[in-house]
Amino acid sequence: MSDQPTKQVTAYCEPWSLRAGERIRLMASSLTPCAAELDLVQIICGDPSRSGPGFEEREVPSTLPRSIALETQALTPGSYATVDLSGITHNQKVVLTLHLMPTAPELDQPIVQLSPASGTAVDLSMSAQHLVLNVGAQQFTLSQRTLVKSRWYAVSVTLEQSSFTASISACGSRAPGFDYFDSDAAQASGGTFDAQLPDEFQVGRFAASATGGRFDGRIARPRLHLGEQALSWDLTTAMDSAVIRDTGPLQRHARVFQLPARAVTGPAWDSSCQDWRARPDHYDAIHFHSDDLYDAGWDTTAELELPADLPSGIYAFRVRGDSGDDRVPFFVRPAEDKNTNDVALLMSSCTYMAYANHRMLFEGADFVAARARLRPEHAYIRDHRELGVSCYEKHSDGSGVMFSSRRRPVLQVRPGADGWNFTPDTVINAFLEHLEVGHDVISDEDVHFEGIDALSPYRVIVTGSHPEYWSTAMLDALETWQRNGGRLLYLGGNGFYWRVAFSDDWPGAIELRRAEDGVRNWQCEPGEYYHAFGGEYGGLWRRLGRPPNQIAGIGFTAQGFERATFFERTPASHDSRANWIFEGVDNEKIGTSGLGGGAAGQEIDRFDVALGSPPHAVILATATEFGPDMVRVKEEFEGSVFLSPDDPLVRADVVFYETQNGGAVFSVGSISWFGALARENYSNDVARITANVIRRFIDPAPFPEQENASRSPE
Repeated sequence: MSDQPTKQVTAYCEPWSLRAGERIRLMASSLTPCAAELDLVQIICGDPSRSGPGFEEREVPSTLPRSIALETQALTPGSYATVDLSGITHNQKVVLTLHLMPTAPELDQPIVQLSPASGTAVDLSMSAQHLVLNVGAQQFTLSQRTLVKSRWYAVSVTLEQSSFTASISACGSRAPGFDYFDSDAAQASGGTFDAQLPDEFQVGRFAASATGGRFDGRIARPRLHLGEQALSWDLTTAMDSAVIRDTGPLQRHARVFQLPARAVTGPAWDSSCQDWRARPDHYDAIHFHSDDLYDAGWDTTAELELPADLPSGIYAFRVRGDSGDDRVPFFVRPAEDKNTNDVALLMSSCTYMAYANHRMLFEGADFVAARARLRPEHAYIRDHRELGVSCYEKHSDGSGVMFSSRRRPVLQVRPGADGWNFTPDTVINAFLEHLEVGHDVISDEDVHFEGIDALSPYRVIVTGSHPEYWSTAMLDALETWQRNGGRLLYLGGNGFYWRVAFSDDWPGAIELRRAEDGVRNWQCEPGEYYHAFGGEYGGLWRRLGRPPNQIAGIGFTAQGFERATFFERTPASHDSRANWIFEGVDNEKIGTSGLGGGAAGQEIDRFDVALGSPPHAVILATATEFGPDMVRVKEEFEGSVFLSPDDPLVRADVVFYETQNGGAVFSVGSISWFGALARENYSNDVARITANVIRRFIDPAPFPEQENASRSPE
């Protein structure tokens, strides 16, 4: 960490999306306590770069306090569980049994801690690859051998008066050669201690200590006998719950914090079952991570009831203090009783969560090179891993990050912080403002939880630049809306790609299981392809039988980030029923100027009838002049291949087609499309094409082919 970080102030809000007239809370912190000014602003465009239309925000009158005091609010990552043990006397006999899989055994980490109100605490922990027992100030090494990473061990510890006995045995399904090295023979130990056990413990902690330590690894089948009383926690049910049920008579249920991973394989898993719902006894484990962070849990800095007549849009808390500033965006929908516009911009909040605090810009990835120069937000992420990680990283123990949350500072969802996802989407918002057609703003979460009701008020939905992550409920709602005559503008690339899941028990979080295939920085462990949230099979929508081509007419085909290029019009753009889209556009090459070089780039989509693209769609333009870095994505191949620089399937397609009940789709097949919209103050071919489509889509009149289809034969 640098001695003096350039960014000091961070914050988050709850929720991300709400209606005018509802309440929103701001939680803010400064590494250096200071006074700060607080404002409400509407963000028109969040792109401050010279390649965009220019940063624009508008101050909005509000009842917020003008001045606030910022203190340092700590972030304490690491998932764990607690249980109330008060009132249970144990008569100097305690028996703890569990199965344990350490995933960072080289670290000193707590596993189970039993804490009294005062007096002697008992804890089981890892130290230098050994299992140790601490009774008060005394420590005893229980394991003769060093414990192996990702190996299951059955552990039993009995404390009675001033002595203890313990046993540890390797278990679970492993190859015979592995078992030769790490024998299943039990390691037994025992000893005496000087301290007096308390009459009762107040709290039990799993994967945590009272001083803040956290554990990396899996725990299964935890049991605790306190005298004659037995506590037994069931990890085979309610996988998406924050409560672990005690099946014993005392009903001392445990509560988990910071969203550890459930629906993961336990010691009985032998690869015979892949779905935790079919054999829950094979999935009786929970994976804790020392860097899990679901909820920062900060105190509220300010709270605001939005005016009932506040226009829908992208807004932000603007915090400006002596030690720095921050803008915390959120999305406002029309009040429940207010009329809506015909057009809605769908903010890709699932995608924002999946990338939350991603580290690719400074750690690099297979498809993105690391950078030396960073904006303050990414420098802060680099220096403060306690912010939590994104679904594009691995946990510190090497396991993939399957859960992400917005209930913490998410620093790339800031104006200008990242040229990926949120900031580009504000450029599309600015373009809609420029057209003055009137539009509302809604989010993915609105669509997930309200379904078709969130979409039905709108004739036209405009996506952001990268709507990659979709839940089943979201996709169902969009398909229903399209069948009812909705008109979709898909102004991006790599959309409708991964399935994610939500849980009512963990609001503001998504779950992602990267199963089988797709462009990804990690993949799920065997046997763990089914979500804990709802039990659905994870992975690519293409592999799940619902490829993006069925929604948008095109689907992800290639990625490359060195430069963007232009589209070239097809003959159909001149002489088909869709030639109105090019009214006012004379040149054959479109999008020759844009962020990175042109309108086609970064991640691109193509038309393919075999994947569900409608045969009657009109391909209006195609981009093929990419650099050698633009390569086809791996799910396209069934074996090892030589990637030809002239691969005919590395192309971006712009398409138009009609759907049922007067609906239609216009898709551009490129993340880089947004970067060409604002050139020459919106006086360019990409802007003209997009404006033509939006204005025609607002017009309720059916399209010619729909009129012809509705006529009775003569």
